[in-house]
Amino acid sequence: MKLYELLKEIECENKIKDCEISKVTCDNREVIPASVFVCVKGLKFDGHTVAQQALDAGAAAVVCERDLGLKEQILVPNSREAYAIMCGNFYGNPSHHMKLIGITGTNGKTTITYLIKHVLESAGKHVGLIGTIHNEIGDMDVPATHTTPDPAELHVLFSRMLKAGCEYVVMEVSSHALDQHRLAGCRFAVGVFTNLTQDHLDYHGTMENYYEAKKRLFSMCETAVINIDDSYGRRLLDEINCKTLTFSTDSDSADFTAKNIIPSATQTRFALVGDSLIGRVKFCMPGKYSISNALAAGVASLAAGISFDNAIIGLNSCTGVVGRTEVLDTHTDFTVIRDYAHTPDGLEKVISAVKEFAKGRVITLFGCAGNRDRTKRPKMAEIVSRLSDFVILTSDNPRNEDPLQIIDDAKPGLLEHDTPYEIFPDRYEAIEWALDFAKAGDILLLCGKGHEDYQVLHFGTICFDEKEIVLRLLKEKQK
Repeated sequence: MKLYELLKEIECENKIKDCEISKVTCDNREVIPASVFVCVKGLKFDGHTVAQQALDAGAAAVVCERDLGLKEQILVPNSREAYAIMCGNFYGNPSHHMKLIGITGTNGKTTITYLIKHVLESAGKHVGLIGTIHNEIGDMDVPATHTTPDPAELHVLFSRMLKAGCEYVVMEVSSHALDQHRLAGCRFAVGVFTNLTQDHLDYHGTMENYYEAKKRLFSMCETAVINIDDSYGRRLLDEINCKTLTFSTDSDSADFTAKNIIPSATQTRFALVGDSLIGRVKFCMPGKYSISNALAAGVASLAAGISFDNAIIGLNSCTGVVGRTEVLDTHTDFTVIRDYAHTPDGLEKVISAVKEFAKGRVITLFGCAGNRDRTKRPKMAEIVSRLSDFVILTSDNPRNEDPLQIIDDAKPGLLEHDTPYEIFPDRYEAIEWALDFAKAGDILLLCGKGHEDYQVLHFGTICFDEKEIVLRLLKEKQK
């Protein structure tokens, strides 16, 4: 590809002659002859400091935000944004030939992404998926390293999806990706806003910054699907200019609402109601927040061109999402559920949902992540203690932090209520104890790991699949 073609749609100062380009990268270790090196400033490393080395390694040009005094430099206002657009140009902008559906918010992104994919596929569409658990090209799984990939990886995925015949791409859109302009140059047919509660403040600093990052998606989409049960959703509705569709489990002012809700331990029945439209849904996941996720998926599918009848058929035929309110097949007289809830809001929603159908005690096992926002730890503990009948405080992914310090940070929240609790820094030991402690009719809720099959400790990452662990421990107990 020619350099000037690569720079299409990018505001830049360019005095370099047009030439053939072999590669675009922001990693100086990957520079090859005739490549373009984009200088990106990160939290720990600034690519501008190695621009000359990139040229010495054979780069035809460097893209930078400040004048480095180099003959082969191309100045741009924002190198991250330029990098994303250049990656799209390099691969022929495959996303422009498919309908993109992006889901953003604090909670519900993974579930809604999978639900939309299922609805679209049940309507006969070919769909790609990009998300937290993994990426999917039709029926083929592709490992995921980030919720929203690096621009180069992202456009390779788009290219593979287009070649595989995908008409739609459904993807989770993280606040980090939006803040870092990873999606610059993409255009979304539909953007979905789920909710906004405290998370990622270790990165964004304030809730306002977090909100503004999420809001960027809706400057890139044709139709916004917004949850107006959330205060930030109502604010967003007033601040964006694209077409909007709203949904709610509580308010008749929304374009689509849920009526006649009937909860149970394994499913939720409700009527999805819109203007002159009504569909009966028997949804496979319990809890009011699951209804909100189903509404989001149904309305987003409508916005993407699926008929109302096909959207209802898709929601009714869904079989659930791994690690999201997932009931494990334990063959015991108590129930074990695993869920990814790892924020105050996520914990409140999943425990409240479980309490709707619990016949015995709700025993909640949870931990707080290391190297993440410390201020949410006591808030998480307070919510778990307030809503549960028994609490087991343990580790999540402690990473480089001392697990005991993380537990000490959370413990004040436990002490705000009289709910009995136990503390086990070792998560395996905590699960083993919990399985011995649970009685007939109880629900043991394992929060925080969900689909994850690993745990990140100070010395590295270990295999840790809670589903396998639970089944193995129960099998050993039966011997």
